[in-house]
Amino acid sequence: MSEAREENSGIRYQPDEDAPAALSAGMGLQYAALHLSGMMMITIITFRAAGVSEAVFAWGVFVSVVIGGLCTALQSYPIARVGAGYILAVGPISAVIAVSVDALVDGGPALLATLMVASALVQLLFAARLSLFRRVITPTVSGTVLMLVPVTVLPSVFDLFDEVPAGHGVSSALAPGLVTAVVVAAGTLGGGPRLRAWAPVAGIVLGSVVAVGFGTYDTARVASADWIGFPAPQWPGLDLEFGPSFWALLPAFLLVHVVTALRSISATLALQGVAWRQERAVDFRAVQGGVFADTVSNFMAAFSGTIANGTRSTTAALTRITGVGARSVGVVFGLSLVLMAFSPKLLALVLAVPGPVIAGYVTVAVATLFVIAVKMVAGDSDPRLGVVAALSFWIGLGCQYGFIFPEYVAGFAGGLLGSGITAGGLLAILLTLALEATGPRRRRMEAALGLEALDPLRDFVRRLATDSGWSESMAQRLDAACEETLLTLTDHTEAGDTRRLRVTAARERDVAVLEFIAVAGETNIEDQISLLDERAEAGSLEREASLRLLRSLASEVSHRQYHEVDIVTVRVNQP
Repeated sequence: MSEAREENSGIRYQPDEDAPAALSAGMGLQYAALHLSGMMMITIITFRAAGVSEAVFAWGVFVSVVIGGLCTALQSYPIARVGAGYILAVGPISAVIAVSVDALVDGGPALLATLMVASALVQLLFAARLSLFRRVITPTVSGTVLMLVPVTVLPSVFDLFDEVPAGHGVSSALAPGLVTAVVVAAGTLGGGPRLRAWAPVAGIVLGSVVAVGFGTYDTARVASADWIGFPAPQWPGLDLEFGPSFWALLPAFLLVHVVTALRSISATLALQGVAWRQERAVDFRAVQGGVFADTVSNFMAAFSGTIANGTRSTTAALTRITGVGARSVGVVFGLSLVLMAFSPKLLALVLAVPGPVIAGYVTVAVATLFVIAVKMVAGDSDPRLGVVAALSFWIGLGCQYGFIFPEYVAGFAGGLLGSGITAGGLLAILLTLALEATGPRRRRMEAALGLEALDPLRDFVRRLATDSGWSESMAQRLDAACEETLLTLTDHTEAGDTRRLRVTAARERDVAVLEFIAVAGETNIEDQISLLDERAEAGSLEREASLRLLRSLASEVSHRQYHEVDIVTVRVNQP
């Protein structure tokens, strides 16, 4: 962007900063306690619904928590290209329940594992070539998916308010839930930075204390659990017969993994928007790393005998609430989940928290997540994309609650479109593709990445200006904008470099949209432009002359960095 970036003064520790050890430990344990119950319940529901043996069930739940913990830590501290570098929770998500139950019923754990491996391979290819989907996986699509998370979650959350033991009145559910919600909301809205960091755990603890007073906290469950233990391993193997059940279920599994990848992208984009004090350009290398980590977790899950995983979106809301985005918190978070998996006592301590207490916390968290999602959607300047988001949101909501042709929606792909996230996300993708297909025709040129590309580039944009009927002043502005963009991209190009540059150009009313696609680099042009005023004080004006000229010529500059390519989009308004 050309304008100054927003600042988020509520962030105490950014991802690249080290939080104190005590804070990292406390926050990591807090995150683990808040996510454990939801992660386990999805696995429990899936295996119970499929009617598997008790041994397979126990092992599947145990290994699901272990894999989720390891890959959550990996998300925070990436290895090579695997991991986003942010606090992202990895674990089972509700979208996998229906297809996993079908696979377990038709062919047992071996068929489920085979389908997961095949789907994870497709997910791997998707992450590796994410730049090819840049016109489809937009902030509008990602924001729409996040907006639908509360729509999907809240019915189950509100049901938790009714989860009280027999013989207890309404007050025994209302009081703990209300105390939790009030404490979390008060700490988030009115507390200082230190208080906000501990607001979620304070709400859970105080709500649980109130529940103990009403006799609804299951202390007997905690007292009877062992301190250390784990079930006997159950290795499923792979079903390599590739029979009719495999081919019948494969399309649904592929669709689920596409939705899972989209949810991972949305969560990573949301975290990049809330984890830094100074707003930054989106780093799509981190987005790719997040999907790679999901893929690794799914391979691990397939060969271990449990259900597929995905990135859960709630850590973006927690980062906004607590103001702590340090990667050390994510590592403690993941390792705490692994520790809890090996300790039935710790599992019981978390699982014994009454439903109303969990509901009070989640209500505040998903409300915060909804605000983050709306900001993502509102940040796009194209008014048509606002319509895409609105239509997709309402259609997703209608499918979630059975308002839209429930007899057809329920039967499609095992009821997959009964999820608001899936239905709304896929519709947002289809509408975005429709806009792309009916948009202006793009011209293309290709040349070696270097100063020798300047003359053909000038001829290219001159033809665009002439065919569009633009004035000479617009042609000169396009010429200058292309020159400064090329100079910036080739700043570190050496003699003999054989890298290529592809340029596309299109007219959108009175605006020229130029897209430069080059081999990936390290420096983000969009961030450099936003920091020009700060650097001016340091006296480095000569070196940044091209950036300053580009800022004055273009109405908007965006720079998407992927592992494989850099894509710089320059919008130039007619003077």
